Amino acid sequence: MSDNKKKQFFLARWFKRMFMGSSKEIQDLLKEEQVQTPLKLMAQNFFKKWTVRVGLSVYILIFLFVTIGPRFFPLDLSDQDSTLINLPPGYNMMKLPEEMNGKIADIAAGNTYGIGLDTDGKLYTWGTTRITDKIDIADIPEEVQNADLQMIAAGADHAVALDANGQLYVWGNTRLQQDKYSNDMTKLMKNAANGKTDKAWDIIQLEASNQFSAAVSSDGTVYIWGNGNTADVKVKKEHQGKVAKIALTTDAHIALLKDGTVAYIGNKAKSTTVSNIPKDLKKATVVDIAATSSAVAAVTEDGKVYVWGNATRGEAAIPEFTAPVSKIYGGRFHFTALLEDGSVVSWGNNKYHQTEVPASLAGKQVESLYVNAFQNYAIDTEGGVHTWGLKGFLMGTDDLGRDMLTRVINGGAVTMTVGAISVIIATIIGVTMGGLAGYFGGKVDILIMRISEIVGGLPFIPFSMILSAVIGSTMTSNQKMYLIMVVLGILSWTGTCRLVRAQILAQREMEYVTAAKAMGIKEITIVFRHILPNVLSLLLVSMTLDFATCMLTESTLSYLGFGIPLPQPTWGNLLNGANNSVVIQQYWWRWVFPAVVFGLCTISINMIGDGLRDAVDPKSNGR
Repeated sequence: MSDNKKKQFFLARWFKRMFMGSSKEIQDLLKEEQVQTPLKLMAQNFFKKWTVRVGLSVYILIFLFVTIGPRFFPLDLSDQDSTLINLPPGYNMMKLPEEMNGKIADIAAGNTYGIGLDTDGKLYTWGTTRITDKIDIADIPEEVQNADLQMIAAGADHAVALDANGQLYVWGNTRLQQDKYSNDMTKLMKNAANGKTDKAWDIIQLEASNQFSAAVSSDGTVYIWGNGNTADVKVKKEHQGKVAKIALTTDAHIALLKDGTVAYIGNKAKSTTVSNIPKDLKKATVVDIAATSSAVAAVTEDGKVYVWGNATRGEAAIPEFTAPVSKIYGGRFHFTALLEDGSVVSWGNNKYHQTEVPASLAGKQVESLYVNAFQNYAIDTEGGVHTWGLKGFLMGTDDLGRDMLTRVINGGAVTMTVGAISVIIATIIGVTMGGLAGYFGGKVDILIMRISEIVGGLPFIPFSMILSAVIGSTMTSNQKMYLIMVVLGILSWTGTCRLVRAQILAQREMEYVTAAKAMGIKEITIVFRHILPNVLSLLLVSMTLDFATCMLTESTLSYLGFGIPLPQPTWGNLLNGANNSVVIQQYWWRWVFPAVVFGLCTISINMIGDGLRDAVDPKSNGR
């Protein structure tokens, strides 16, 4: 390159930088000045704030939580279980202590807790052991801890243990005679303590159920003690000395006799269905029996299984077995069988996965099986422990034993649906009335605005409370939900109406409206097809904020007891327990989780609404 060309090149480069800026500056200038669509500018302004991004993310998560969640956590409005009331959050109901690994001698399970005995005679507890505010199964008496224990049993509210000296120990709830022994039992235990052996007190089986317990001795004698007001604790004399095994339901018992027959040995046969033993079973030889809360199962010597009683939870749906059944065990609403080939099969109610035998047991031989309530524990020949059933509740349970997670999910779906439908109704009415008032003006405007002022002056919450008191008692929960949607929508349109009216008053003077009139377009068409799209951005902001307001209003009514009634859950009526000091102090999970989810949802919606408001504000687009 010649010297003249070099001079010309550097001179042009200097001129460009001096008067036009660098190439980067030129690109930035062109980028700044390029034409952008209003929608693109709005989107850029909307996502510019981190608060909007966080709010949108939280809302999407909650929305998916309450829309997809019901498929995995279906709601049963009739669901309740008095044995699972007010359980705290946690998944520890089948979490055995590590100290028991390889040393398990016996395991017994209550509805929400477990107790275990190791080969050293040490006793362990796990799970939700608190029975009442003052009674805890984990508070093992010192005399029990120091005893040489041989057997244990767990009932609904108490635990029982037998030591090597023939002494029985009962702890937990003993207010209903759970620890009151008969005179014969007291005498036999006293003799055993003094070293006097008696075959009638050589206990081979120990069982516990709902407020009563039972023991069977090697000579076939049965001892039953506990709350006789709710359970049959009597034994007919003609059966004493003939019993090989006993099975306890919630309030009754049935026995396997030494001759291979099954008999109801209590005095209240007419008051229980488990006394109706199948005729075919009376002709067979039975080798094992087990009981759920209201049904009994028996296994014959050829491996066939019979089920009778009040088997309404699927206990009678006996599956096909790959091998004959050798032993059978009963939980609260399910049975588990150990087959002769060492495999395990469970059937019955599967609400808490208590019939889903884990895949880890496939191909392994089960040596010991412990089943009770909603839990199953299997010990294989290699010493491995396999559990399945109720592990716990992520958000605890309420005062009727219902899963709070399921109710929060389904309650959120109801609350958000009510809020969304109410906003849609209010928006339709508000846009229609505001559009007509703003465009036509005059008498139409005056009439609509006076109606708006009258409706806006009605106190919504007192009005809804009065309406609920007058006609609410005659309506179902679904009908009341629809009523609240309509009432919320009808009484919430005034703000939208004024907003649309103000915007249309400004838009109707624009040139495009004048042009549309000149073209002969109908006025209604001009309002709703030409003017209204230009105010949609502000309308979207209003709808977003009104959505949160309607949700809060519905929840306020439900909280006060005038909204959607139980058992249909909403975030509002789930918070109803928060007005009870006992619930606030002792059962915090019943109001904390609904409050947290509801609070996050409304805050995120308001953050989104604020972001939309800033995005459509012309001042925020200024450079």
